[in-house]
Amino acid sequence: MTLFGRKIPVVFSLAIWFFAWELIGRAGWSTIVPPVSSVLEAGITVLGTDKFSAAALISLRSFAIGMALALVTGIPLGFAMARLPGVGRLLGMWVNIFVSAPISALVPILMAVIGIGETTVVVTVYLFAVFVIVLDTQVGVKHADRSLVEMARSFGARRRQIYVHVLILSALPEILAGVRLGAIRGVKGVVIGQLLVAIIGVGELFELYSQHFLMEEFWALVIVVFLFAFAVSEAIAALERRVEYYASAR
Repeated sequence: MTLFGRKIPVVFSLAIWFFAWELIGRAGWSTIVPPVSSVLEAGITVLGTDKFSAAALISLRSFAIGMALALVTGIPLGFAMARLPGVGRLLGMWVNIFVSAPISALVPILMAVIGIGETTVVVTVYLFAVFVIVLDTQVGVKHADRSLVEMARSFGARRRQIYVHVLILSALPEILAGVRLGAIRGVKGVVIGQLLVAIIGVGELFELYSQHFLMEEFWALVIVVFLFAFAVSEAIAALERRVEYYASAR
């Protein structure tokens, strides 16, 4: 962040927000917003409980399975849409619709189709993540340097070699961007799925704290979820920066 021509650390920005939050909480304007110091103190207590550990394990498992399925199906489908015009015309409209549509509106329908449980949460994560992965993969492959493909063919490269050594590497920045956005949307899918359909994991804790008006614990859990989403996003972004060479070469 830059202010008046000087680079300001992100930590300084967070400190300002936390200071304002503390003042609002201390002023007692709303019982919904407790002081941030109380929230952090409650967070330390919550993180040490067995209930949080069990909830986090369920949520992480649902997130990991849903994201793995989204990657396994989304990346190949994006390649197929980019390389096979018929597939692109057939699925392109639907992928764009689901990328822009509010997927959360479909979550209650999953309860009637799949039932209540962790499976529903996994499917919710998958639906939140897969379409943006498909779209970014398609864009990356479509914009791959055609001269590299033609050069590989002129040297006798087979189709598999073209995909592995040319197209994947050339499209890698866009693929990783899609994975990063998909992971962020996947975190939303976990929380929404566990809140609306299957009251398990972190969603169960959100429901418990809100119903009993335990706002310190509620906001502490919100911060934990935000930090997890930020950590996942930054980890993938760091990987993106390592492959910037391919984007600049293109």
